[in-house]
Amino acid sequence: MNLSQLPACARLSLVLVLTLAVGTGAEPAKNGGLRELHTDRPDVTESPFTVDVGHLQLETDAASYTRNRRDDLRTTEWVVAPFNLRFGLTPDVEVGIFVTPFVSSSGQMRSGPTVTTRGVGDSTLRAKFNFWGNNGALSALGLIADGKLPTAAAGLGNGKVETAVALPVGYEIGAGWESGAMTVLEFAHTNSGRRAVWRNTVTFAKDLTPDLGGYLELTSAAGGGAHAATFDCGITRKIGRELQLDCGVNVGISGAAPDLVVFGGLSRWF
Repeated sequence: MNLSQLPACARLSLVLVLTLAVGTGAEPAKNGGLRELHTDRPDVTESPFTVDVGHLQLETDAASYTRNRRDDLRTTEWVVAPFNLRFGLTPDVEVGIFVTPFVSSSGQMRSGPTVTTRGVGDSTLRAKFNFWGNNGALSALGLIADGKLPTAAAGLGNGKVETAVALPVGYEIGAGWESGAMTVLEFAHTNSGRRAVWRNTVTFAKDLTPDLGGYLELTSAAGGGAHAATFDCGITRKIGRELQLDCGVNVGISGAAPDLVVFGGLSRWF
């Protein structure tokens, strides 16, 4: 997708997000007494950790691409500069907002024309609480509450408010390995009405070098239709203590999941 095709507001969002992410900014007091960078990306499994009180964390895709083919319908989707802003309210509580400035979704039936819909996507408000493990432990447990707001342009969302509750857990395995898991109960609107969707994920991450890491992940979702499962993998690259780059691939391993998702992004702590 040519960036010149983006509307002015989407290009501005991309420039602002990337400038903020890679800009030098103010030095965060040499990290004195502050926790190390923990991110909710790039895997689907969210972390149980919260951002330090009074600090802001930006997590964003530069862009992501999704491809799917189901029966005679082929769909592709570009999402540009979706970002999550996380802010620490207390030592164990944070709030956040997910914003999707621009989505371009295209669908084509076999031998038919391609229909493309472009515009802003849905937004989500989040609150996260850490039960234990924020300040260093072999395990950590959190609680996440999400509320999706129907801000998407016509044809890019279902126009409904949706909520979800998640329990993410993380633990140290040893030898440079970490693992995490998450169970989510989502109250979603589907073609057959309001349904409870149960999603579960498990991820394994390993430090390959002091600054380079990799992860493998499995996800599963049931209740909103046919079972959807993916295999995900990716790498992360830390630059200092405040910045992390990442890229990854999610591959559908069941018919209801998207065939392929490719993305690259970053996280920065302030």
